[in-house]
Amino acid sequence: MANGATDEAFATLTRRRIDSAYRLAWAILTDDVDADDATQDAFALAWRNRRSLRDPERFDAWFGRILVNVCRERLRRRVRQKVRPLEETDDLPVSDSSVQLSSRDAIARAMTRLDADHRMVVVLRYWADMTVDEIAERLDLPSGTVKSRLHYALRSMRPRLEDPR
Repeated sequence: MANGATDEAFATLTRRRIDSAYRLAWAILTDDVDADDATQDAFALAWRNRRSLRDPERFDAWFGRILVNVCRERLRRRVRQKVRPLEETDDLPVSDSSVQLSSRDAIARAMTRLDADHRMVVVLRYWADMTVDEIAERLDLPSGTVKSRLHYALRSMRPRLEDPR
């Protein structure tokens, strides 16, 4: 197959995944600008390395690993930046008192407290609905490590999410 044909096939594969890639990046990074940048960076990196994709049937796993790694690097850069966070309070003004919105906000706050590695496995497990083995393959980790990170991440989040009643 000519390079032009493979380039067009690759472009078709990526076009179909832009929205889902952005949503996954946003779930990991919880920031619109970072998610936009990470998605763009991941697609650019995938394009530069498109010749390394041996099996187009495995595109999702191949590209997913690239996107997750780009997001992981952005999360690590955040930790290295010296930013003093605003004081957090549970008594935030809420214009909508719905339980669903409140729960979502509590989960988002608890997720921001996780380090990059723990947040990554929680997002891939519960947002992307991947199995432990799929996460292990995507992150190039043993399944036991994924299970351990899930356990400790959920244990860390639980006190912030439990109803104090």
